[in-house]
Amino acid sequence: MDSSLLVKVSCLYMICLVWGIPLANAALSCPQVEHILALCLEYARAPPGLSLPEKCCNDIRGVNDVSQTTSDRQNVCRCLKFLMADLPDIKIPVLASIPSQCGIDLHYEISPTMDCDKYTSPHQPYFSISYIHLPFIFC
Repeated sequence: MDSSLLVKVSCLYMICLVWGIPLANAALSCPQVEHILALCLEYARAPPGLSLPEKCCNDIRGVNDVSQTTSDRQNVCRCLKFLMADLPDIKIPVLASIPSQCGIDLHYEISPTMDCDKYTSPHQPYFSISYIHLPFIFC
């Protein structure tokens, strides 16, 4: 009877794992980024003197960790650029300082003029290995 339960639990685990793969690899949409970073955006709109909430740092770290590819990170960058234009009362220097206050390197500076197309992911190599012709030596 115990082995039957183990088989059922194992099957359930595998089903959840397979269903979770597309979700784990899915890029964040701009509404998702805005929702996740809502506390950070509120901090960037608040009067001076408030301390940065730790949850904001955790949220930025989470978005940064989920955005693994260059395309994902460019999308987050574009979303931040859109939000800066869409929220006129946001204090851009405050928003731009949040990642460094949290000890997070986004590899680009947050500004309304940032060029998100030039951004490349730090998780991908900056070089590529091209075909190298090596003479084959046969013994």
